[in-house]
Amino acid sequence: MANDSYHKQMTIKNELKLRDIRKDLPSFCDRFFRGIEPTTASRTRIAYATDLRQFFLYAQKNIAAFAGVNLLTANITILDEITCYDIENYLDYLKVYTNEEGIQVTNGENGLKRKLSAVRALYRYFYFHHEVQTNPAAQVAVPKIHEKAIVRLDENETAELLDTVEYGMGGSDQQQRFHEKNKDRDLAMVTLLLGTGIRISECIGLNVEDVDFDNDRIKVTRKGGNEAYVYFGDEVREALETYYTKRSSLAALPGSENALFLSNRKSRMTVRAAEFLVKKYAGAAVSLKKITPHKLRSTYGTQLYKETGDIYLVADVLGHKDVNTTRRHYAAIEEERRRSAKDKVHLRKD
Repeated sequence: MANDSYHKQMTIKNELKLRDIRKDLPSFCDRFFRGIEPTTASRTRIAYATDLRQFFLYAQKNIAAFAGVNLLTANITILDEITCYDIENYLDYLKVYTNEEGIQVTNGENGLKRKLSAVRALYRYFYFHHEVQTNPAAQVAVPKIHEKAIVRLDENETAELLDTVEYGMGGSDQQQRFHEKNKDRDLAMVTLLLGTGIRISECIGLNVEDVDFDNDRIKVTRKGGNEAYVYFGDEVREALETYYTKRSSLAALPGSENALFLSNRKSRMTVRAAEFLVKKYAGAAVSLKKITPHKLRSTYGTQLYKETGDIYLVADVLGHKDVNTTRRHYAAIEEERRRSAKDKVHLRKD
């Protein structure tokens, strides 16, 4: 496993995690997860398993048909005992409840939609295969999602962020020494995110050999496991070359020998560590906006769309399978472009 690609390592790790969660689910769920494996990512199946475990635990305590039933050995026919009203009550419960640790948990529109999606997927699969007679989940309305304003960096804020990464945030001598030690890596990573729009998982999954300076491109593994080339400009190239030189002299721990971005422990940087890195610098540079790696991706997409006006190009570069996903993200910019059309056509020439 140590010599496998980052994507393959994560897939194996996720499969083991999924296997562990499935131990708490009714045995008939095994057929569901085997059936959806070819069309879903491992992280999606983990999310389904986690949400289904919560649903069945709720059913044991609150749905009459499950009273006294051994959840693990329950027959699939028990799904026909659940009504759409049971599922609606479950969603109402999820809005605010106290978990087993005594902590109050709340779910907004997105959380409720995700948890309903897991139940719907389960019913849809077994209903399609004629293993259940009813599909009550299909009768439950999906929670309406209210779109939130997309947070992104303006051009001056982008420059401020990069300056902060390059020159530091001040502080003690020890903090400055720590910054100098990691400056080249941090600047290469943030510049790469801002200059290509790749996902944070794609960024930390890069290997040294994935950087092609001859063609100014990197090879990334997209969601779902597909590989793609993403091209970068001069600013990204300069930052990568500086770090690349330093990286070649670093001895990584076993299993991370090929990793491009290394932590201070000389292992491949984790997603969480990279997210903290971005938030740290962004918090100092742009304190009024909550900037995450995904916001850097939105910033790149916005700039690319403003420069090209080509929504299909933006979708392709960002790795969106459906252009409508891209269109939703940049609807405000499209509205701005449509508004500008009012001055483009003159009915009477002067």
